[in-house]
Amino acid sequence: MPRRRQHSVLITIDERFAPSLDAARLAETARRVLEAEGVPAAELGVVITDDETVRDLNRRYAGLDEPTDVLSFSLREGEEFVVPPGGIDRLGEVVISFPTAARQASEQGRALDSEIAHLLVHGTLHLLGYDHAEPAEERRMRAREEELLGQERLHNRL
Repeated sequence: MPRRRQHSVLITIDERFAPSLDAARLAETARRVLEAEGVPAAELGVVITDDETVRDLNRRYAGLDEPTDVLSFSLREGEEFVVPPGGIDRLGEVVISFPTAARQASEQGRALDSEIAHLLVHGTLHLLGYDHAEPAEERRMRAREEELLGQERLHNRL
């Protein structure tokens, strides 16, 4: 059995939404993505918050004054952190809007935890260099998302 990489996933959930979510399950989903992508020891933050907070972040950092479902803030872009040999790579944060995720889950007839997991996988892939600005990139990213989410379903996680 392959040795499991040491990934640190810090989950922060707005107290209004905490009763609806399982932080340990979210952390395990993120770890599975990092392992599947072959990422060595890494640190990842995940924040589940409200539309207003996500809208403010989207306005300040992406120039879009609107809420969105998920934002990714990479610590790998620009001037990178120096990681000592055997150290942990700090990837960044994935910020998910709980209300937007709940609306999307309802609209798509999907369970809320499945929608949150999908957004977490999507945001984590962004931190790992995936993008969907061009059609070919989008096809590659969507295919990887579906593959990873399928693996989660096999582990009875979704």
